[in-house]
Amino acid sequence: MNTLVINGSPKGGRSNTMKLVRAFLDGAGWNDAGTIDVAGAKIESCLGCFSCWNKTPGICVIRDEMSEFTLKLIAADVIVWAFPLYYFSVPGKLKNLIDRQLPLNLPFMAEGNESGGHLSRYDLSRQRHVVISTCGFWTAKGNYDAVTAMFDRYYGRGEYARIFCGQGELFRVPELKRRTGAYLETVRRAGAEFAAGGISADIQSELSEPLYPRDVFEKMADVSWGIAKSDENPPDESLSFTTQMAALYRPDGTDRVLEFYYTDINKAYQILLTAQGGEVITDNFRGYTTKIETPLSVWRSIARGEISGPDALFRRQYRVLGDFNLMLRWDALFGGPVHRGSTAGKRRRKPNMAILLVPWMIIWTVVAIHATIGGVAGIVAVASVPLLWLAFKPVIFERISVAAVAGLSLAALLGADARVVVPAGYGISGLMWLAGAFTKTPLTAYYSAAAYGGEEAFANPLFMRTNRILTAAWAVLFFVTPIWMRFLTGTRAAVYTGIISVACPVFMGAFTAWFQKWYPARWARVGL
Repeated sequence: MNTLVINGSPKGGRSNTMKLVRAFLDGAGWNDAGTIDVAGAKIESCLGCFSCWNKTPGICVIRDEMSEFTLKLIAADVIVWAFPLYYFSVPGKLKNLIDRQLPLNLPFMAEGNESGGHLSRYDLSRQRHVVISTCGFWTAKGNYDAVTAMFDRYYGRGEYARIFCGQGELFRVPELKRRTGAYLETVRRAGAEFAAGGISADIQSELSEPLYPRDVFEKMADVSWGIAKSDENPPDESLSFTTQMAALYRPDGTDRVLEFYYTDINKAYQILLTAQGGEVITDNFRGYTTKIETPLSVWRSIARGEISGPDALFRRQYRVLGDFNLMLRWDALFGGPVHRGSTAGKRRRKPNMAILLVPWMIIWTVVAIHATIGGVAGIVAVASVPLLWLAFKPVIFERISVAAVAGLSLAALLGADARVVVPAGYGISGLMWLAGAFTKTPLTAYYSAAAYGGEEAFANPLFMRTNRILTAAWAVLFFVTPIWMRFLTGTRAAVYTGIISVACPVFMGAFTAWFQKWYPARWARVGL
């Protein structure tokens, strides 16, 4: 497939539009496409002499690079027109190239065209065309009317694909690459569909969605210039950055005061987080809900994705005072709108710790009461686990448990003494949990990750350390339990051992939920 990209941006390969083009070509599998960089090419304006029609048919009298480009235009199977919107049309030099296509046509009038036209000098019926463009408005709607009218006239309405993206300047902002990256992924899918036949209505709908709501985008766009609307002092870099961050806030019904103290420049700002959005104040501070003390350089690097926020916190490059829950919900509150085409928000199977614990609890309680009944119950429990995996995501430790509990249940059915089977169950479980504290992903992390961003939490060193501690604590519980059960044997409290053995894991579950929040918050307070 001979694919030709006509890059009409004066910024050349650095343009925002070309980021979309590269994603489109990647999705289509056309990474060997040729490119005409119009900005750096020598393309004079058309003289309107019509010599290419009557004196030198098919050949322009102007001797510049357009003669070479004309051959490439004729040879192309797919032409991608890429440009930023300039004053509601194409950049001037690109219009020169478009005008200079006159030699591709014959002077004779085409029949059947209501408004008139000319016959093509070459058979280009095989060619497919894509128009990709970005603009600086919050939406593409209503801003591309002149462009659409022009390309409709060239190729016919509906005869070419188009991707018009508002808020194009955001593609150069590293702090927003999570959202712009999601859009680029949709562009890749559009490229794949175009290569296979055509862009679907669903993908076209996703591409037409604004990256951010109008009020959010326009706030960020206004402060990005670093100048004030009135005669007041222009905002400095730290204030502009904080204001852009505030613009990304998505209200969740809870009012908060988020304070930033940039330690390297000795400046502080507060963001009032309300149902109306985020508002930055520079004086008359209120009592903060959460305070982040950080070098501005560190926080900007985090926002740009150059360093990981959790990594920076683990290394104590910044600290958090007050309510740490805001940090746990940071992506939800400041991550920008969820794109329909992204995987965010889609229901996925999650692990369930009950699948791990219940078979063991049968060994610890039912077998202790009646070995045969407990053995049967254990077999039934482990046989049911694969069915539960249809609804819940399986974990390797559950597979280990299935094998271990099945073996202990068979031992009970074959007449093994319950006083041996039950302690063995605790011992084997304890060994499994102890091993799980030293594996790459600690055991409890599988079950708590869903509340902390899913599998992305596995890259969070503080999350992983928290779960190693918790997994080790569970191991200690299971090692200690048969000891105190043995101690209670023969006492009045012996009748309560079954209840206590069930209550202990329940208590540990509650402790796990509390510790998951307490330990990171404690770590974060130490900070710098």
